[in-house]
Amino acid sequence: MTKNIKKKSWMRWVVFLAGLEIIAISINFFYGPINIAAGGSTGISILVDAVWGINRSITVLVVNILMLVLAAIFLGKKTTKNVALGSLLLPILMEITPSFKITNNQLLAVIYGGVLMGLGVSLLYRVNASSGGTTIPPMILKKYFYINPAVGLLGIDMIIIFLNIFVDGWNAFLLAALSQVVTSMTMNYAEAGFDRKYQVRIMSNKHFNELKTMLLDNYNGLTIYDVVGGYSDDDKKQLLLVVDTREYGSLISKIHEIDPDAFIITDTVARVHGGQWGL
Repeated sequence: MTKNIKKKSWMRWVVFLAGLEIIAISINFFYGPINIAAGGSTGISILVDAVWGINRSITVLVVNILMLVLAAIFLGKKTTKNVALGSLLLPILMEITPSFKITNNQLLAVIYGGVLMGLGVSLLYRVNASSGGTTIPPMILKKYFYINPAVGLLGIDMIIIFLNIFVDGWNAFLLAALSQVVTSMTMNYAEAGFDRKYQVRIMSNKHFNELKTMLLDNYNGLTIYDVVGGYSDDDKKQLLLVVDTREYGSLISKIHEIDPDAFIITDTVARVHGGQWGL
């Protein structure tokens, strides 16, 4: 058990540092060289660099320290401690990571930068960590004014994105807005997984046993529920199983071969844990 705890702790640090470094790469390789501020303290640093030429890592450090002071005042020691390490490590990683324009195509830069940013933030979320910065004011707004943190963070990011207009024009604003969409989509898939499954629920009035036998012979993880018909008020049974997307078409065909009138409900499942699916 002690070995497992040590292993998990070690892996947590690897994921934590990897997430921060991926964020640093997205800034130094993609956003920074084309002056696109997509939100957060890193976005502020890009705007400051574009206007006054101040090193981006220094700006991130200053902003993050100011945010930590606010956290210490309004959120307490525990919250401040949780975000302090990421707040201080990110500007260091930005400083030691090379910074250069990896592509001259701004659209490609925004897409790749958005993907990397979403992946980096998702890795931090996976280990319950944060890079600090502008994530702190929404936490304060939630504590004192009961405003949803996601809404508060979106509002701050939109202000930073809007400032692109005054620094580099409407084109920069539109690209920054697009980057937010790309980042959000990446986070959605990175957190829930790319290998989606289908949860299929099946009911049959006349061919239940045949369907059950077919499913047991061809698939794993079959579950049977006792249900009650809403109109008939009769006791019935419902078959439930989870299949890969590539198996779905053949499953439906096999069901219809046995019972063309079978009632089927299909849901998309983001992730399955345990049983044949593992982690």
